[in-house]
Amino acid sequence: MAKFSLKINGKIRQVDLDPTTPVLWVLRDHLNLPGTKYGCGIGMCGACTVHLDGVAVRSCQLPVSVVNKQEVTTIEGLSVTGDHPVQQAWIDHDVAQCGYCQTGQIMSAAALLKSNPNPTDEEIETSMSGNICRCGTYLRIREAIKSAAKK
Repeated sequence: MAKFSLKINGKIRQVDLDPTTPVLWVLRDHLNLPGTKYGCGIGMCGACTVHLDGVAVRSCQLPVSVVNKQEVTTIEGLSVTGDHPVQQAWIDHDVAQCGYCQTGQIMSAAALLKSNPNPTDEEIETSMSGNICRCGTYLRIREAIKSAAKK
């Protein structure tokens, strides 16, 4: 066990756990932040996507020991009131069906727009290709991202 001081959603949080514990389980099981979802456990589906200093990463494969002083942002920290432009675009375009992948999709889209505020369709597809939606809402996802880019 080791003690870690993590900056999560702008707040310093203390945890004492095995250094190999994935950030996903730190968030869900130790910090009561259940918005980040467990999907595949091998970093392939994108359901567990969070931001690490603004970059989209898979939290299921990210050991807590490598976070250091970097800030982790979860879906709960993207916007206190849920009115981030990507979140609003998701509602406006009725993107979610089952909704399970949506937090990871939103976090990936928000990171894309932060680094590229006006992406092309090809850039959206490339950036979002690591997020799987079993319901197949990819066209609505792309339209929502384009809409959020205009805000």
